[in-house]
Amino acid sequence: MPHDDLLAIARAVAEEAGALAARLRREGVEVQATKTSPIDIVTAADRATEDLIRGRLAALRPQDGFLGEESGADAGSSGLTWVVDPIDGTVNYLYDLPNWSVSIAVVEGDPDPRSWKALAGAVHAPALGELYTAAAGAGAHLGDRELRVRGPVPLDRALVATGFHYTSAIRTNQARVAQPLLGRVRDLRRAGGAAIDLAYVAAGRLDAYFEQGLNPWDQAAGALLVTEAGGAVRGLDEEAPTGRMVLAGQGDVVAELRAALLELGA
Repeated sequence: MPHDDLLAIARAVAEEAGALAARLRREGVEVQATKTSPIDIVTAADRATEDLIRGRLAALRPQDGFLGEESGADAGSSGLTWVVDPIDGTVNYLYDLPNWSVSIAVVEGDPDPRSWKALAGAVHAPALGELYTAAAGAGAHLGDRELRVRGPVPLDRALVATGFHYTSAIRTNQARVAQPLLGRVRDLRRAGGAAIDLAYVAAGRLDAYFEQGLNPWDQAAGALLVTEAGGAVRGLDEEAPTGRMVLAGQGDVVAELRAALLELGA
């Protein structure tokens, strides 16, 4: 199947799922469960939105695999897997802050950022009125506008985004690194949603982004946006992004940011 057909599916399902999540947000949200810590929450809307996405994809692409944040993994027979975060930025969603999104990507190979080939993806942010899309070899777009990452700048002129883990020990180390890093960059931003942070890098709204502890569904669509917008996405110790660290931005900026993070013991 051509990538543009896969992209059309990602886009349509992300739009439908975003509309459902937005409606459920208007109706009111309560925490239904927690995961890795008391602040790592799940809402009924997360599960309802993923159920919708899983059902639509199963009907349209029954031979493909599925990896979702809330419902886990199912293997397929096609060699393709849909990697889904039904509501990325759930705490923002709970508090009715606008930086949350539906993230859907389809990848070839094992659903692991170190080895997969991302083919198409969509990040839909209903509260922001924005839909980001990308397909391998076809560029990244916000609506109809083609996206490009910002050009190279020295690290001290770079606007950098990050996020903090839900586990206390990891957050403490992140704060230890962030404090001296703040003196080496233009400024740090923390908006609370990895998919939107990556989309903003692709759109040139940020120079770079880094975060520890991302899962495959947090980054699948957003990383494709960055690379298709001319940027680089890599890990701290490896060329490919890993659960330990994801860095994204213009290649030279990413290299300088990586060096700084390693020096600071990230």
